[in-house]
Amino acid sequence: MYNLRDFTVAIMGGDAREVTLAGKLAAAGATVKTLGVPAGGGGIISCLQPEECLAGAHALILPVPGVKENMRLHSLYLGDPPKITGELLSILPPRAPVLVGMAREPLRRLVEVSGLRLVELMQVDEVAVLNSIPSAEGAVQMAMEKMPVTIHGCIALVLGFGRTAQTLAQLLLAMHAGTTVAARDPAQLARAEAMGLRTVYISELMNCLQQPDVIFNTVPAPVITENVLSRLTPSTLIIDLASAPGGTDFATARKLGIDAVLAPGLPGKVAPRSAGLLLARVIPRILLQMVNR
Repeated sequence: MYNLRDFTVAIMGGDAREVTLAGKLAAAGATVKTLGVPAGGGGIISCLQPEECLAGAHALILPVPGVKENMRLHSLYLGDPPKITGELLSILPPRAPVLVGMAREPLRRLVEVSGLRLVELMQVDEVAVLNSIPSAEGAVQMAMEKMPVTIHGCIALVLGFGRTAQTLAQLLLAMHAGTTVAARDPAQLARAEAMGLRTVYISELMNCLQQPDVIFNTVPAPVITENVLSRLTPSTLIIDLASAPGGTDFATARKLGIDAVLAPGLPGKVAPRSAGLLLARVIPRILLQMVNR
């Protein structure tokens, strides 16, 4: 286990993932100051104001989704989450790390002009790969709840073949779904084929819409367009795992009576403890590498 003795870490906002993370960091010896994180125990100090939370901290951990467009924290437990401002960030020491799952451009700019260092955890391979496990399981769980047929024997289409899509396609294959991967990278398609999956270039997507039971999209760009939707039947389920706004024309899907669901951030919803343990596995190493005490 990493030794975080003499570290003071601020965790602001979030959900059950941050509750688990706070406990693990405290167990590693850190002093953990929290705002809107209902975690208790030795080494954890609950704060009522963001200024109090940041005072004396060597690093700041923000929620996995980061901040909203208005710069307010994502928070499951705060009724009125605070805004992240330059004035707040100025409380941190120069070049202190600010850790977040994904950062919108305004947050990136603010951290940069504040003289701090941004770490986007979902860009860290270890985090992204392991995080794909609860994402894939959550997507399959959602499909099982919504479809009138079993995963076994169903026709599934996976768009994209990044980390989440690879784990998802492997899971579907193991459950004996007839699974096709659509991607644009020849190397990714070769890897999918080597895994025993059917493949098609995403530019040829229109040719593989022979009544799939479920389509899982992981591409953060418009791929399930009106042209694609018009070839599907209302019985097709679409689960879009890409970051908002997703890659699906949801308005057209509603008009056509197709059930299309935007479902980003599944780890925090279906397996928050596992997702929190994953963060606790990686963040101590990042802190030890980046914080100059």
